[in-house]
Amino acid sequence: MKLVTAIIKPFKMDDVRSALSEIGVQGITVTEVKGFGRQRGHTELYRGAEYVVDFLPKLKLEIAVGDDQVDSTIEAITNSANTGKIGDGKIFVSDLEQVIRIRTGETGEDAI
Repeated sequence: MKLVTAIIKPFKMDDVRSALSEIGVQGITVTEVKGFGRQRGHTELYRGAEYVVDFLPKLKLEIAVGDDQVDSTIEAITNSANTGKIGDGKIFVSDLEQVIRIRTGETGEDAI
């Protein structure tokens, strides 16, 4: 089992959700986050004053999937979140040692 964590632009959420639904991914946790990568933020003009926006709004998606779904999940996120511009985001994949469904007590891939 793997935990796929993706950082994407907020306006791409609907596209990513649709793509994941099409491949059979059933559960996603979404968190609103702020951060920056190589772009280091940008400057904006507000009421005649210029200020620096250091942290840009992003969405963090966390998706627990079986080993057989990892590649298709990554492909779905990559294809649907891509704008071709800087700041499209990143995908991280890490191992899940154990998963337990609290309601039923199921464990492993059955709990996903």
